[in-house]
Amino acid sequence: METTIPAIQITNLTRRYGKLEAVNGLSLTVQRGKCYGFFGRNGAGKTTTIKCLLNLLRPNSGTVRVFGLDPQKDEVAVKSRLAYVPDTVAFYPWMSVNQTLEFLASFRQQWNRKMEAELLERFQLDPAQKASHLSRGQKTQLALIGAVCAEPDLLVLDEPTSGLDPIVRREFIQAVIGAYHASDPDRRTVFVSTHLIAEFEGLIAEFTILERGRELLTLPADDARDRFRKIRVRFANPPSGLDLRGALSVREAGRELEILADGNSAQLLEQLRQRGPEDLRCDSLSLEEIFVAAGTLAKAKSV
Repeated sequence: METTIPAIQITNLTRRYGKLEAVNGLSLTVQRGKCYGFFGRNGAGKTTTIKCLLNLLRPNSGTVRVFGLDPQKDEVAVKSRLAYVPDTVAFYPWMSVNQTLEFLASFRQQWNRKMEAELLERFQLDPAQKASHLSRGQKTQLALIGAVCAEPDLLVLDEPTSGLDPIVRREFIQAVIGAYHASDPDRRTVFVSTHLIAEFEGLIAEFTILERGRELLTLPADDARDRFRKIRVRFANPPSGLDLRGALSVREAGRELEILADGNSAQLLEQLRQRGPEDLRCDSLSLEEIFVAAGTLAKAKSV
């Protein structure tokens, strides 16, 4: 059945630019109905991967499938089911906002006119304004409106809100991208590459962290929060003789310690309790903190 076919299936993807391997043996699966995060530092290979999904680049090896289809052989069928917003958008400068949306709608089998009108009003975009006169943030808003009004099965976002101011950005993520996904959660899939991980925290159900073109970590978001924990402990006197070799990292400041645990928080907590601390707390990391912690994990693996 179609519903069992992943929205995205990438298997052993490799893409080189000359001698540089931008993506090296990447495999990941995005099930339908997920909001999937794709994280990595600049140059990690995120945009290259997305361009392979869209047939804007061809892999050197490996396979890419979107709803079971090959983007190279079935490009029209694939692109009819998705919408893509890159981090830098451009429109025909002579077109107005309204003309741009009409142009985008002409390529689609369906278009939500009610949503279009509501979003134009909410974000105070003048339908008569020429695209050439829009700010970067307004162009991003226009691109996002064009993407969600098409009501695609798959929304592919590459740093989609980097041009928006913080207030508009948060509203767009929660009220637009979140609402798009929630309105048909079994069918609609979001694949988002972003540095603004904290602002997508409540939407991301699963994620992959990419490091130098390779998959470093793939986990459901809730499992990641259970696995990675921050322990804060304070003693009456500066501690000595603690064996914290199992910790991902340890930061000491006088009588206080901050410890990052990778799946072994229970053991570390038990050891710390035995030393009679004045205060002991354990909290899950946010997805952004997990992303930062993964950098420490990558260094540990390379040693």
